[in-house]
Amino acid sequence: METLYWKNNTLHLLDQTKLPHKIEYVECNTYQDTITAIKTMIVRGAPAIGVTAAYAMALAEIKEENLEKAATEIKQARPTAVNLFWAVDKVLTETKNGKTAVETAKQMEKDDITINKKIGQYGNTIIDKNDTILTHCNAGALACAGYGTALGVIRAAHEDNKNINVICDETRPVLQGARLSVFEMQQENIPVRLIVDGAAGHMMQKGEINKVIIGADRVAKGGVANKIGSLMVALAAKRYNIPFYVAAPISTFDFEHNIFDTTIEQRNPEEVLKINNEYITKKETKVENPAFDIVESDLITGIITEEGIKKAL
Repeated sequence: METLYWKNNTLHLLDQTKLPHKIEYVECNTYQDTITAIKTMIVRGAPAIGVTAAYAMALAEIKEENLEKAATEIKQARPTAVNLFWAVDKVLTETKNGKTAVETAKQMEKDDITINKKIGQYGNTIIDKNDTILTHCNAGALACAGYGTALGVIRAAHEDNKNINVICDETRPVLQGARLSVFEMQQENIPVRLIVDGAAGHMMQKGEINKVIIGADRVAKGGVANKIGSLMVALAAKRYNIPFYVAAPISTFDFEHNIFDTTIEQRNPEEVLKINNEYITKKETKVENPAFDIVESDLITGIITEEGIKKAL
């Protein structure tokens, strides 16, 4: 099962809004199609968004669209994930140097999987036998071109026969932990349990969690931005002296800005008001729905990258 693939000048995206119950692919024939897919979270996860953005540029090139114009529109699809901006700018640079956008996007897809496997190898060095690892949201193969970042570390430890166990937060309101991370672990027969978001501190207090590993949508001076709820997990881990790691490629690093300069995406209130299309509160209820929060550097034990394990910026 592939997160995305390119065939006959068309980008095919696994529709992650349908998982785990349906496996369907959405065809993107124009760069505008990919923008819609990114906005509606058909594709999500910083690395996957980056590769998708590169293919969006490829579609613009094939349709002989203005690449600068397309780049500006693609960058507006989601404001928080650095990989989106990085990928678009890389394609622009490569096309000016004589490479096609298609060639660049294909190479970026290939590189993403290689990078994730390196992250997994470095991350495996901090995993002990019989560890129980908590993860929040989904930083797995579904969030990347393949293999995964945080779940890539878990995969590497599992492949190394370390007898690990995984606990996934459900990750409200879109339930990426329950729908996606649990699904990935089940597909590979990695022992996994699902908990509600509010149970993470309780599990730590009971001594049932040895390490926390999450992904990131942006790494910058002062900390990381990741799926909403990450901060609460980090604070609980600090209280109970549990190592808290972030797994992210260098393409997720923003070396120019402070993490608190990050634009935190505010999403549709309907995501909070409904579960399975049923209202769980009155329709007129006022909602705050930030998609991300910020985990400050002093809460982070280390950042696992393809270049090794680094200190938080």
